[in-house]
Amino acid sequence: MNRIFIASDGTGRTAEQALSAALVQFPGARVNIIVRANIRSRKRAREVVHEAAKAGGFIVHTIVTDAVRESMVNSGRKNNVETIDLMGPLIARLTETLAVSPSEKPGLFGQLNRSYFRRVETMDFAFRHDDGQRIEDLRKAELVLLGVSRTFKTPLSIYLAFKGWFVANVPITLYHEPPAVLGKLTPHKVFCLDTNARQLAELRRARSDYLKGAAGEYADPEYVRIELMHARQFFFKHPRWAIINVTHKPIEEIATEILAIRGKAGKPKREDLF
Repeated sequence: MNRIFIASDGTGRTAEQALSAALVQFPGARVNIIVRANIRSRKRAREVVHEAAKAGGFIVHTIVTDAVRESMVNSGRKNNVETIDLMGPLIARLTETLAVSPSEKPGLFGQLNRSYFRRVETMDFAFRHDDGQRIEDLRKAELVLLGVSRTFKTPLSIYLAFKGWFVANVPITLYHEPPAVLGKLTPHKVFCLDTNARQLAELRRARSDYLKGAAGEYADPEYVRIELMHARQFFFKHPRWAIINVTHKPIEEIATEILAIRGKAGKPKREDLF
Protein backbone atom coordinates (compact mmCIF):
# COMPACT_ATOMS: atom_id res chain seq x y z
CA MET A 1 0.00 0.00 0.00
CA ASN A 2 1.25 3.47 -0.90
CA ARG A 3 1.99 5.76 2.03
CA ILE A 4 1.59 9.52 1.83
CA PHE A 5 2.68 11.67 4.75
CA ILE A 6 0.94 14.99 5.39
CA ALA A 7 3.19 17.41 7.26
CA SER A 8 1.97 20.71 8.64
CA ASP A 9 2.90 23.30 11.22
CA GLY A 10 -0.84 23.48 11.94
CA THR A 11 -3.50 20.78 11.91
CA GLY A 12 -2.79 19.45 8.44
CA ARG A 13 -6.41 19.88 7.43
CA THR A 14 -5.64 22.02 4.36
CA ALA A 15 -3.20 19.49 2.93
CA GLU A 16 -5.51 16.61 3.77
CA GLN A 17 -8.40 18.24 1.90
CA ALA A 18 -6.23 19.02 -1.14
CA LEU A 19 -4.86 15.48 -1.20
CA SER A 20 -8.32 13.97 -0.87
CA ALA A 21 -9.52 16.07 -3.80
CA ALA A 22 -6.60 14.87 -5.91
CA LEU A 23 -7.12 11.21 -4.97
CA VAL A 24 -10.67 11.34 -6.36
CA GLN A 25 -8.98 11.15 -9.76
CA PHE A 26 -7.50 7.75 -8.81
CA PRO A 27 -10.50 5.54 -7.96
CA GLY A 28 -9.53 2.27 -6.37
CA ALA A 29 -6.07 3.44 -5.37
CA ARG A 30 -4.96 2.01 -2.04
CA VAL A 31 -3.36 4.84 -0.09
CA ASN A 32 -2.49 5.13 3.57
CA ILE A 33 -2.52 8.82 4.57
CA ILE A 34 -0.46 9.60 7.65
CA VAL A 35 -0.85 13.06 9.21
CA ARG A 36 1.96 14.68 11.17
CA ALA A 37 0.74 17.99 12.58
CA ASN A 38 2.34 20.80 14.59
CA ILE A 39 5.75 20.47 12.97
CA ARG A 40 7.42 23.63 14.21
CA SER A 41 11.08 22.71 14.55
CA ARG A 42 13.82 21.60 12.19
CA LYS A 43 14.39 18.47 14.25
CA ARG A 44 10.73 17.45 13.96
CA ALA A 45 10.81 18.06 10.19
CA ARG A 46 13.82 15.77 9.82
CA GLU A 47 12.12 13.11 11.93
CA VAL A 48 9.12 13.07 9.59
CA VAL A 49 11.40 12.76 6.56
CA HIS A 50 13.20 9.80 8.14
CA GLU A 51 9.85 8.22 8.94
CA ALA A 52 8.72 8.64 5.32
CA ALA A 53 12.03 7.24 4.06
CA LYS A 54 11.65 4.08 6.15
CA ALA A 55 8.06 3.65 4.96
CA GLY A 56 8.95 4.25 1.32
CA GLY A 57 6.48 7.13 1.12
CA PHE A 58 6.53 10.76 0.11
CA ILE A 59 5.51 13.96 1.86
CA VAL A 60 2.86 16.57 1.10
CA HIS A 61 3.32 19.62 3.31
CA THR A 62 1.91 23.03 4.08
CA ILE A 63 4.72 24.33 6.27
CA VAL A 64 5.03 28.11 6.00
CA THR A 65 7.92 28.69 8.42
CA ASP A 66 11.06 29.29 6.35
CA ALA A 67 13.60 27.42 8.47
CA VAL A 68 11.39 24.39 9.09
CA ARG A 69 10.40 24.10 5.43
CA GLU A 70 14.03 24.39 4.32
CA SER A 71 15.05 21.68 6.79
CA MET A 72 12.37 19.36 5.44
CA VAL A 73 13.34 20.00 1.80
CA ASN A 74 17.06 19.51 2.46
CA SER A 75 16.48 16.40 4.54
CA GLY A 76 14.17 15.03 1.85
CA ARG A 77 16.82 15.64 -0.80
CA LYS A 78 19.48 13.92 1.30
CA ASN A 79 17.26 10.91 2.05
CA ASN A 80 15.77 10.67 -1.45
CA VAL A 81 12.24 11.45 -0.18
CA GLU A 82 10.01 13.52 -2.42
CA THR A 83 8.52 16.56 -0.63
CA ILE A 84 5.60 18.34 -2.29
CA ASP A 85 5.01 21.90 -1.11
CA LEU A 86 1.34 22.90 -1.44
CA MET A 87 1.51 26.29 0.23
CA GLY A 88 4.91 27.72 -0.73
CA PRO A 89 4.41 28.20 -4.50
CA LEU A 90 1.05 29.91 -3.94
CA ILE A 91 2.52 32.29 -1.37
CA ALA A 92 5.43 32.97 -3.71
CA ARG A 93 3.08 33.77 -6.58
CA LEU A 94 1.00 36.08 -4.40
CA THR A 95 4.18 37.77 -3.20
CA GLU A 96 5.19 38.45 -6.80
CA THR A 97 1.73 39.54 -7.97
CA LEU A 98 0.96 41.76 -4.99
CA ALA A 99 4.53 43.09 -4.82
CA VAL A 100 4.57 42.73 -1.03
CA SER A 101 5.99 40.20 1.36
CA PRO A 102 3.68 38.07 3.50
CA SER A 103 2.98 39.44 6.95
CA GLU A 104 5.85 38.94 9.38
CA LYS A 105 7.79 36.96 6.75
CA PRO A 106 10.26 39.33 5.08
CA GLY A 107 12.27 37.76 2.28
CA LEU A 108 9.91 34.80 1.89
CA PHE A 109 9.88 34.97 -1.92
CA GLY A 110 13.61 34.49 -2.19
CA GLN A 111 13.45 31.66 0.33
CA LEU A 112 10.76 29.83 -1.62
CA ASN A 113 12.69 30.11 -4.85
CA ARG A 114 15.97 28.89 -3.38
CA SER A 115 15.32 25.26 -4.33
CA TYR A 116 14.41 26.27 -7.90
CA PHE A 117 17.57 28.30 -8.41
CA ARG A 118 19.67 25.58 -6.79
CA ARG A 119 18.31 23.08 -9.30
CA VAL A 120 19.25 25.41 -12.14
CA GLU A 121 22.75 25.66 -10.69
CA THR A 122 23.17 21.92 -10.14
CA MET A 123 21.99 21.06 -13.66
CA ASP A 124 24.39 23.59 -15.15
CA PHE A 125 27.20 22.25 -12.95
CA ALA A 126 26.55 18.68 -14.10
CA PHE A 127 26.69 19.61 -17.79
CA ARG A 128 29.86 21.67 -17.33
CA HIS A 129 31.59 18.92 -15.34
CA ASP A 130 30.58 15.97 -17.46
CA ASP A 131 33.14 13.40 -18.66
CA GLY A 132 36.13 14.92 -16.88
CA GLN A 133 35.61 18.54 -17.90
CA ARG A 134 36.90 21.33 -15.65
CA ILE A 135 38.90 19.06 -13.37
CA GLU A 136 40.19 22.16 -11.57
CA ASP A 137 36.69 22.68 -10.13
CA LEU A 138 36.24 19.12 -8.87
CA ARG A 139 36.42 20.13 -5.20
CA LYS A 140 33.20 22.11 -5.63
CA ALA A 141 31.25 18.93 -6.37
CA GLU A 142 29.19 17.24 -3.66
CA LEU A 143 29.31 13.94 -5.55
CA VAL A 144 32.04 12.71 -7.91
CA LEU A 145 31.31 9.65 -10.06
CA LEU A 146 34.17 7.58 -11.47
CA GLY A 147 34.00 4.74 -13.97
CA VAL A 148 34.92 3.41 -17.36
CA SER A 149 32.85 4.29 -20.41
CA ARG A 150 29.18 3.13 -20.40
CA THR A 151 28.80 2.79 -16.64
CA PHE A 152 26.01 5.42 -16.66
CA LYS A 153 28.09 8.31 -15.34
CA THR A 154 26.35 11.00 -17.39
CA PRO A 155 22.70 9.94 -16.88
CA LEU A 156 23.39 9.46 -13.18
CA SER A 157 24.94 12.93 -12.97
CA ILE A 158 21.90 14.51 -14.61
CA TYR A 159 19.46 12.57 -12.43
CA LEU A 160 21.26 13.49 -9.21
CA ALA A 161 21.62 17.10 -10.34
CA PHE A 162 17.86 17.24 -10.82
CA LYS A 163 17.59 16.06 -7.23
CA GLY A 164 19.62 19.13 -6.22
CA TRP A 165 23.17 17.78 -5.94
CA PHE A 166 26.33 19.27 -7.44
CA VAL A 167 27.71 16.31 -9.41
CA ALA A 168 30.80 15.79 -11.55
CA ASN A 169 31.92 12.65 -13.33
CA VAL A 170 35.37 11.53 -14.47
CA PRO A 171 36.14 8.71 -16.92
CA ILE A 172 38.70 6.06 -16.02
CA THR A 173 40.52 4.87 -19.14
CA LEU A 174 43.21 2.34 -19.81
CA TYR A 175 45.79 4.63 -21.39
CA HIS A 176 45.42 7.80 -19.31
CA GLU A 177 46.32 8.43 -15.68
CA PRO A 178 43.37 9.60 -13.55
CA PRO A 179 43.59 13.25 -12.43
CA ALA A 180 45.76 13.65 -9.32
CA VAL A 181 43.13 15.85 -7.70
CA LEU A 182 40.89 12.79 -7.17
CA GLY A 183 43.18 11.59 -4.39
CA LYS A 184 42.79 14.91 -2.58
CA LEU A 185 38.99 14.89 -2.47
CA THR A 186 37.00 14.20 0.68
CA PRO A 187 36.52 10.40 0.42
CA HIS A 188 32.77 10.32 1.05
CA LYS A 189 32.21 12.43 -2.08
CA VAL A 190 33.65 9.80 -4.42
CA PHE A 191 31.62 6.93 -5.89
CA CYS A 192 33.21 4.33 -8.15
CA LEU A 193 30.90 2.68 -10.67
CA ASP A 194 31.70 -0.95 -11.39
CA THR A 195 29.94 -3.50 -13.59
CA ASN A 196 30.07 -6.96 -15.10
CA ALA A 197 32.50 -7.25 -18.02
CA ARG A 198 30.13 -9.27 -20.20
CA GLN A 199 27.26 -6.83 -19.68
CA LEU A 200 29.54 -3.87 -20.37
CA ALA A 201 30.83 -5.47 -23.57
CA GLU A 202 27.25 -5.91 -24.76
CA LEU A 203 26.43 -2.27 -24.05
CA ARG A 204 29.55 -1.14 -25.87
CA ARG A 205 28.83 -3.43 -28.80
CA ALA A 206 25.54 -1.61 -29.37
CA ARG A 207 27.42 1.68 -29.34
CA SER A 208 30.09 0.30 -31.67
CA ASP A 209 27.44 -0.93 -34.11
CA TYR A 210 25.88 2.54 -34.12
CA LEU A 211 29.30 4.01 -34.98
CA LYS A 212 29.74 1.33 -37.67
CA GLY A 213 32.88 -0.09 -36.06
CA ALA A 214 34.70 3.23 -35.77
CA ALA A 215 35.24 2.64 -32.02
CA GLY A 216 37.96 0.04 -32.64
CA GLU A 217 38.66 -2.31 -29.70
CA TYR A 218 36.24 -0.37 -27.50
CA ALA A 219 33.71 -3.24 -27.41
CA ASP A 220 36.16 -6.15 -27.54
CA PRO A 221 35.40 -8.43 -24.53
CA GLU A 222 39.07 -8.88 -23.62
CA TYR A 223 39.75 -5.16 -23.83
CA VAL A 224 36.69 -4.48 -21.67
CA ARG A 225 37.87 -7.00 -19.07
CA ILE A 226 41.34 -5.45 -18.90
CA GLU A 227 39.96 -1.91 -18.68
CA LEU A 228 37.65 -2.88 -15.81
CA MET A 229 40.55 -4.53 -13.97
CA HIS A 230 42.60 -1.37 -14.46
CA ALA A 231 39.78 0.76 -13.01
CA ARG A 232 39.30 -1.57 -10.05
CA GLN A 233 42.99 -1.47 -9.23
CA PHE A 234 42.75 2.31 -9.09
CA PHE A 235 39.61 2.20 -6.94
CA PHE A 236 41.19 -0.23 -4.47
CA LYS A 237 44.03 2.21 -3.84
CA HIS A 238 41.43 4.39 -2.10
CA PRO A 239 39.62 2.09 0.36
CA ARG A 240 37.38 4.88 1.68
CA TRP A 241 35.77 5.41 -1.70
CA ALA A 242 32.41 3.69 -2.18
CA ILE A 243 32.15 1.15 -5.01
CA ILE A 244 28.71 0.77 -6.59
CA ASN A 245 27.91 -2.18 -8.85
CA VAL A 246 25.62 -0.86 -11.61
CA THR A 247 25.05 -4.15 -13.47
CA HIS A 248 21.41 -4.51 -14.60
CA LYS A 249 20.32 -1.67 -12.29
CA PRO A 250 18.09 1.25 -13.35
CA ILE A 251 19.36 4.79 -12.83
CA GLU A 252 16.91 5.44 -10.00
CA GLU A 253 18.12 2.43 -8.01
CA ILE A 254 21.78 3.35 -8.44
CA ALA A 255 21.07 6.95 -7.39
CA THR A 256 19.17 5.77 -4.31
CA GLU A 257 22.12 3.58 -3.32
CA ILE A 258 24.55 6.48 -3.76
CA LEU A 259 22.41 8.86 -1.71
CA ALA A 260 21.92 6.30 1.04
CA ILE A 261 25.70 5.96 1.41
CA ARG A 262 26.25 9.72 1.07
CA GLY A 263 23.61 10.42 3.70
CA LYS A 264 25.47 8.36 6.30
CA ALA A 265 28.43 10.71 5.96
CA GLY A 266 26.34 13.60 7.24
CA LYS A 267 25.71 17.04 5.82
CA PRO A 268 28.64 18.34 3.72
CA LYS A 269 30.73 20.94 5.47
CA ARG A 270 31.40 24.27 3.83
CA GLU A 271 35.07 23.38 3.32
CA ASP A 272 33.96 20.25 1.45
CA LEU A 273 32.06 22.32 -1.09
CA PHE A 274 34.63 24.99 -1.85
